[in-house]
Amino acid sequence: MAEDYTETTQGIRVSVRSFYLADQSEPERSHFVWAYRVNIENRGNRTVQLLKRSWRITDALGRTQQVHGEGVVGEQPVLEPGQNFEYTSGTPLSTPSGFMRGAYHMVVTATGEAFDVAIPPFSLDSPHQPTSRVH
Repeated sequence: MAEDYTETTQGIRVSVRSFYLADQSEPERSHFVWAYRVNIENRGNRTVQLLKRSWRITDALGRTQQVHGEGVVGEQPVLEPGQNFEYTSGTPLSTPSGFMRGAYHMVVTATGEAFDVAIPPFSLDSPHQPTSRVH
């Protein structure tokens, strides 16, 4: 059962769940793929807009990749109080496990005040990751 990872920043709640995609992965070629579903919920009292995203993706060997971009899945959603936005995306790695974390760069629509919302760290697990053994 996949786990939900959740964090709240200034009234914006971000929940993430990752899924290993066996049908798109080729372990024999060190190609592992995950999807992740993100739900962004405005639990505050101000209307906000998501403008940019920043990701830090780390594989099982500690190699890190930074990804920055406009919006999410081609959108820059506006969230009024009580509204949420959900999307699914994905990432490949050359190792059978890793993790991701990041931030959404948002603005309060009424004032233009900019702030960052944390995306909680979440694991990318597969059935191919080595298990530790106790001797």
